[in-house]
Amino acid sequence: MSSLTFTLIQTALHWEDKKANLQMLEEKINSIREKTQVVVLPEMFSTGFSMKPEQLAETMEGETLAWMKRIAAAKKIILTGSVIIEEDGNYFNRSIWMLPTGEYGYYDKRHLFAFAEEDRHYTGGTSRFIASANGLKLNLLVCYDLRFPVWARQQFDEEQNFEYDVLIYVANWPERRNTAWKTLLQARAIENQCYVIGVNRVGNDGNGIYHSGDSMVVSPLGEVLYHKAHDEDIFTITLKKDDLDEVRKKFQFWRDADDFQIEP
Repeated sequence: MSSLTFTLIQTALHWEDKKANLQMLEEKINSIREKTQVVVLPEMFSTGFSMKPEQLAETMEGETLAWMKRIAAAKKIILTGSVIIEEDGNYFNRSIWMLPTGEYGYYDKRHLFAFAEEDRHYTGGTSRFIASANGLKLNLLVCYDLRFPVWARQQFDEEQNFEYDVLIYVANWPERRNTAWKTLLQARAIENQCYVIGVNRVGNDGNGIYHSGDSMVVSPLGEVLYHKAHDEDIFTITLKKDDLDEVRKKFQFWRDADDFQIEP
């Protein structure tokens, strides 16, 4: 039976302080006692949602990636979350999928949050990244991407296989818009007939913006399997492919989906 065990870490972040964040997150990861396979951290977990990439960005050979490699190897887990990366003079809000072998894949956030001028500091991504682990396929997305359903929409190959099984959103989503966050996480699960994991931070950032967390795990029927507001939390859950396949077989709404292509 294909299944995958995830641990969600909902936490406050030290504003623009990499050393403090990496130390804090290492302690939290080391505190996990359950057997787990994938640990999910929030968006920009080493800095908070900062518009100072010129000061905070690293390369893919930098401190934070080295930290992810070390933790993933030591704990024998896949570690994922987004960091600020510089590449060829451009800055990216990049979600990393770090394997315990040190191999990795990544996704660059496509939809930049112009309301906070993210588009003035960062370069948007142009392609999706679908990871796979233990028989499940995973689509990595970041925060504001949640508001754009076409970018997350399931696509099918010639044999009508689903493109992915789990959507993972990592975020710094403010409490003042948490109704949208919670509603859209459920909507993405229902319309794509997949599991959805949303991991958000808690607490105030350096701009005085409060985050309530509201991290969630949602079933392909839109049922909330986990939800936590306001408090720091570490939660582990196993998602089963058989349960997902049963829903897709019983409710074959996907057969009526529109054909479309996404332009880069």
